[in-house]
Amino acid sequence: MVKAILGLLAVITAGFSTVYVKDFRKNQDKNKQGILKTGIFIGFITDFLDAIGVGSFATTTGILKLNKNIHVPDKVLPGTLNVAHTLPMIVQAFMSLNSIEVDLLTLISMIIAAVVGSWVGAGIISKLPEKKVQLTMGIALVGTAILIVLGQFELMPSGGDAMGLSGVKLAIGIAGNFVLGALMTAGIGLYAPCMAMVALLGMNPKAAFPIMMGACAFVGPIASIKFVKEQAYEREISMGITIGGVVGSILALLFVTNMPVYWLKWLVVAVVSYTAVTMFKAGLSKDDAMELNQVS
Repeated sequence: MVKAILGLLAVITAGFSTVYVKDFRKNQDKNKQGILKTGIFIGFITDFLDAIGVGSFATTTGILKLNKNIHVPDKVLPGTLNVAHTLPMIVQAFMSLNSIEVDLLTLISMIIAAVVGSWVGAGIISKLPEKKVQLTMGIALVGTAILIVLGQFELMPSGGDAMGLSGVKLAIGIAGNFVLGALMTAGIGLYAPCMAMVALLGMNPKAAFPIMMGACAFVGPIASIKFVKEQAYEREISMGITIGGVVGSILALLFVTNMPVYWLKWLVVAVVSYTAVTMFKAGLSKDDAMELNQVS
């Protein structure tokens, strides 16, 4: 059954890759080759960190905001994150999905829920005005920072021994992953909240890995195809991150085990918190500007 899931994922990946590469080749700006190369470096770092458990969405957002040579409009930032990291996430899923056995009904139903949520979310996020995207991203980043801090202080739920869910708990898990799939399209990573939810429902934390990696692997191309068709992403930086991210993910999963990331996660909290503040300031300042225009 896992082979069937991976086979379906391969088909979806091929479809997304065709749409993604075709759009890039048709619309690429050759004057932005420097941005493409910078994206490769960013993708290598962020997806290397993603593969060892730090995450990629929040770190990428922070780096893009701190790098003054790259301008990614906040309105298309969620689409850029999703499109850029889709193929690296799929690589991680292919390399990790066979390593842990989890109840198939739980795995498949929660993956489908996340995919449906992402399809709904991508359609909404891609059409939101920039101010609302900024405020949504700010909230998402704050949530990410809180989850990392809770993990650092070992305040996250420890979970139980179950490798699957049934009855009411399964229904809660499905509903929860639907919401997380939608939130992923707004720029909040699915890994940390999915792990917390799985543990709260009494599952073994190890069971979260195939669920969250499988969900992200399917959510990524489904949502990203919509972002590409809506032209709601930055092409050059996205393609660069994709290329570097695939390489970084493979190297991390092949050669890095048990890398200490405690202090690295505190650095991520600092960068994410700073980025959240800038998002809130940008979003709220637009309200002030609109009020001044209305008065004048």
